[in-house]
Amino acid sequence: MENIIIFSAPSGSGKTTIINNLLEQFPKLEFSISATNRNPRENEFEGANYYFLSQDEFNSKITNGEFLEWEEVYGGAMYGTLLSEIDRICKSGKVALFDLDVHGALKVKKRFKNAFLIFVLPPSIEVLKERLEKRSSETPEFLEKRLNRAKEEIMHATKFDYILLNDDIDEALTEIHDVVNDFLENKLVPNTFRIVD
Repeated sequence: MENIIIFSAPSGSGKTTIINNLLEQFPKLEFSISATNRNPRENEFEGANYYFLSQDEFNSKITNGEFLEWEEVYGGAMYGTLLSEIDRICKSGKVALFDLDVHGALKVKKRFKNAFLIFVLPPSIEVLKERLEKRSSETPEFLEKRLNRAKEEIMHATKFDYILLNDDIDEALTEIHDVVNDFLENKLVPNTFRIVD
């Protein structure tokens, strides 16, 4: 099994920006596309953003053991990583880059000890709330759910190999670029806890 990198973070932490930057900078990385039972949003496409499955299809793949991990997240929405997706990336000779929730990341770590887990930490819950409010896409109730989930996710951060504090996006990108480069060159070993400050 090739090395894999997994990012987790509360919504609004800047994780997507960081992941997209790394994918541009490191051709050896390939994004692991998750499966979901929810409908595509605007500008989301099958096989590019997600593998969109019906509820029956998703349940069937759970029953058949086709998921590396899966989780029910918000309002019945289910997300999971297909084993076939990992095989596809490994056969191409690339390193799989995951965007998973905390529980999914820790499940993968149990199975693949060489997985490198990175948690993107917002400066504070207050800053996170401000970032989410700027999106203007959340109802007050849904925003509250996201913030409560964020608090719970942050409690698991110390179980990750690396914690990246995203107080300034440019500084965070520079730091994580060096970290990922070291990992790809086998200079960093998972399970050696380090905090970016």
